[in-house]
Amino acid sequence: MFEGTSIRLLAGCAFTSLLVVASVSDLRSRRIPNKVVAWLAVLGLVFSTTTLPGFRGLLFGLAGLGVGFAIWFPFYPLRLLGAGDVKLFAAASAWLGPALTFKAALIAMIAGGVLALVVLALQRRLREGAEQTALLWTSWTRLRQFRAAVPVSQASRQLPYGVALAIGAATAAWFPGLSF
Repeated sequence: MFEGTSIRLLAGCAFTSLLVVASVSDLRSRRIPNKVVAWLAVLGLVFSTTTLPGFRGLLFGLAGLGVGFAIWFPFYPLRLLGAGDVKLFAAASAWLGPALTFKAALIAMIAGGVLALVVLALQRRLREGAEQTALLWTSWTRLRQFRAAVPVSQASRQLPYGVALAIGAATAAWFPGLSF
């Protein structure tokens, strides 16, 4: 995606730098600054518009942004992701377009699972995490119990999911031919 010209490579560096800034902020404070998300979205739309001819590039970027938002937004009302996480992935998806956005989401899910295991292991709570996961898989009707059991502030302190989303977006962007 970023190969071919020095301008594309420079754009890739900007994309990656913004994702790193968002990830560091998420790790430190469990917050992703709106300014970083805004720059990521605007530059993504500019990149899409300049790499594809005319109106088609803008539609490509907007479609990516919309798909990225649609994939992760359902997790926000369930308190499984924060608003910053959803906005970050949508903004990164403006660079990727709809097809790469799906690949990035899949990579982010894998990275998020690994991240969750690492956090649980560091907190010595692997068993509790396995029990919560089993509870979610056994019945969606019990999801309300899970939501009540894990306050938003506690959940957001435990897992900086923006890092996993950034890993998914960066991996899909830099290795678009990666297949699973």
